[in-house]
Amino acid sequence: MRRMAPRGLESALGGLMSQLRPATTLARVQEAWPRAVGPALSAEARPVSERRGTVTVSCASSVWAQELQMMSAELLTSLNAAMRAREEDSALESLRFVAAGHESRSARRR
Repeated sequence: MRRMAPRGLESALGGLMSQLRPATTLARVQEAWPRAVGPALSAEARPVSERRGTVTVSCASSVWAQELQMMSAELLTSLNAAMRAREEDSALESLRFVAAGHESRSARRR
């Protein structure tokens, strides 16, 4: 009898994770965020709340919040496209960026 190599946890739980995800707009935004904005931006900013079509994004610094605010139209288009690719969602209306002073993921890796 030949023993199979162990599977990674992600492959074992992949199907289950989509079933366990909360059915909220914020959960869908948080899931689509890294695909929509890319790894560099998702390391510095993360969606933290949603209300009436406006997503609040917590940024590592005020510089990041200001930079992302200037890119908000492109980011919103990309985020809406990433969310629609997954399931039927009503389009988000706007993004709001705040400087929360949290440590970015890139700074934590140093």
